[in-house]
Amino acid sequence: MDQVDQKILMVLQENARISMTELGQRIGLTGPATTERVKKLEDRGIIEAYRAKLSSEALNKRVTAYILFETERCKAFAEFCKEHPEVMECHRLAGQYSYLVKLVTESIKTMEAFIDNAMPYGKSSTHIQLSSPVDYKSYCLLNQ
Repeated sequence: MDQVDQKILMVLQENARISMTELGQRIGLTGPATTERVKKLEDRGIIEAYRAKLSSEALNKRVTAYILFETERCKAFAEFCKEHPEVMECHRLAGQYSYLVKLVTESIKTMEAFIDNAMPYGKSSTHIQLSSPVDYKSYCLLNQ
């Protein structure tokens, strides 16, 4: 991956909806050359997906919690999380806890219901998000 590819990735992380023409102008390539490079980055699996970032508050999902789970029923718990619509992320961990779950839900009551439903899988420790001083950062790819 050369510096042009790195520049493409930096711009796409900030705005994945940018046109190939505009992206090309920003990095100094033609639209078709830019499109070809982006396609190669996708084919190599460097670009995995393009997503829209939604406002949880606008969707009335006002509680975000990070829940650590200690479980011996890892496969069953992972399936439980995959099926639960309010689980935004689920990460397998090393150490005392088996999983870290990001839950985005309407209220403390619905968070409590999730925890109650998860109890058959093991013990949990819940941490409610107060704010996000760093909500999202792009990967820094350019050589310093």
